Amino acid sequence: MNAEVLPYHWDDRDKLYNDYQYLNNIYENKLKIIKNELNTIHSVNYSLRYWRILVGPWLSYFIQIVFDRWSMLKCAFENYEISGCRVLLNNESEYIPKDLMHFNNLFIDDNWNEMIYGQLLDKYWNVHIDLDYIKNNNGVEKNNNYQYNNLIRTSLGSLKQIFLRAINKYKSLMNSADNYFFFKTYLPSMMENELLQRLGQKPKKWETKEIKYNKINLEMRKWPLEESEKYDDFSNIINNLIPLHIPIAYLEGYNSLVNLTEYLTWPKIPKCIFTSNDIQASDLFKAWVAQKVENGTHLVVAQHGGHYGIGKWNWIEEHEISISDRYLSWGWSDSYQPKIHPVGQIKNIVPLGINHVEQSGLLLVTGALPRYSYLLYSVLISSQWLDYLEDQFTFVEKLHPERHNNLTVRLYQHDYGWEQQERWRERFPKITLDSGEKLIHRLIASTRLYVSTYNAATYLEAFTMDIPTVIFWNCNHWEIRDSSKPYFEDLKNVGIFHETPESAAFHVSQVWDDIDIWWKSKSVRQALEKFKSHYSNIDCDLVGNIENELRETITS
Repeated sequence: MNAEVLPYHWDDRDKLYNDYQYLNNIYENKLKIIKNELNTIHSVNYSLRYWRILVGPWLSYFIQIVFDRWSMLKCAFENYEISGCRVLLNNESEYIPKDLMHFNNLFIDDNWNEMIYGQLLDKYWNVHIDLDYIKNNNGVEKNNNYQYNNLIRTSLGSLKQIFLRAINKYKSLMNSADNYFFFKTYLPSMMENELLQRLGQKPKKWETKEIKYNKINLEMRKWPLEESEKYDDFSNIINNLIPLHIPIAYLEGYNSLVNLTEYLTWPKIPKCIFTSNDIQASDLFKAWVAQKVENGTHLVVAQHGGHYGIGKWNWIEEHEISISDRYLSWGWSDSYQPKIHPVGQIKNIVPLGINHVEQSGLLLVTGALPRYSYLLYSVLISSQWLDYLEDQFTFVEKLHPERHNNLTVRLYQHDYGWEQQERWRERFPKITLDSGEKLIHRLIASTRLYVSTYNAATYLEAFTMDIPTVIFWNCNHWEIRDSSKPYFEDLKNVGIFHETPESAAFHVSQVWDDIDIWWKSKSVRQALEKFKSHYSNIDCDLVGNIENELRETITS
């Protein structure tokens, strides 16, 4: 095939960071406009915070996604003379997402991305080119988890609906004494129950509801965003695309979504909502939270993974802090963010009680991200994963050959079309690969040394489990913020953190026979404890810390 692949525009990481800041400004501007539009459409008058909670995650993802695709087209037209393009002919209504979870399934799909590129070229490109439309026989991948018809009716005209609403209202009133509402806190169940009891409440298992959606109403989508002044080309393009792509849950299905929250048996007027990892994913939960916050309920969000407080930039972190009244971190704080309160590692991971020095396994844990970019934070993006994979290969090649017999490569559970296993098999036919067949704790139980390759929760958990650990990653792809650099410098000085695969492999080979001497050395313990206290602190009174924070939240 006679083709040329363009260099990726975000291989320039300075451009990436500058674009991130630019797109954040675009996001804030569009969110204000969407707030006004949706308030008008739905005959409500909710605050910017309400819509930030409900619509914010999708809006940010969508803006960043479209900018990436638009930028690649821009690169092509700036560097080549292009007179025509072949475009797949799609039924665009098939690609309108039902909700955020459905959108997350769409944007990683080739057909959806073909559709976005086609829309940009057909409707919004300022240079005329001839488009050759090709019928797409595949179409959008059907997801049986989504039922697209008008399956939920919330009209009060039905006696059954009236009865159900009355029953659920009664249950909600019975739960009205629940001042604190816990939902997917990330705490172990025993600790969560203890926390509730300290707060004077009985543990309860809260039920949720299945979201079902109305049909698309194209007439409802004829509202191009209007702003007081015109900005650049991209901003104007986004104004036109948002109404076409906004999820059904926020437009046609909004009333059904809101009405569904009234059928929940959750507390009617909680004083405080405490959650960790569901404040972005579930539109039903977000709709309920947004309404309660609008009415004066306090929202406390806890950190639920790695990269927080460490990565140079992280939109999810910024979003969670912005919507919360108080944010609970695993140990770090920020003088510019008074909402952040360190309490300790919420997952409360502890050592397995295994002497890892007596084990024989060398465990290399790898990561993967979608082939198409979707969210900007300081990690590798899109085709940069190929450079990341090459670093993993280099690490294995530079290991002492005897260590290959000990090595297990744990592949990321989602392949995203990268064909991870095939690539590894082609390069190292005899290496043991694990694609999730074994539980990670079983692999860890037989691990003598753990190798982490990306900035996420994996190495933080390894630290707290006291597993001898080596970290390496490309610092040009995994930028860290200035406040965390001294802690990583300490880890680097004692051989835990490495900036190249060659250095990491050499260190592993060097300490393998005397891991205990290295890992238990005074310098390693000091660097490790200093790091853990700031980013993955195991506090002996985690429950008490959270209790104090929750009580202070509703009294402050």
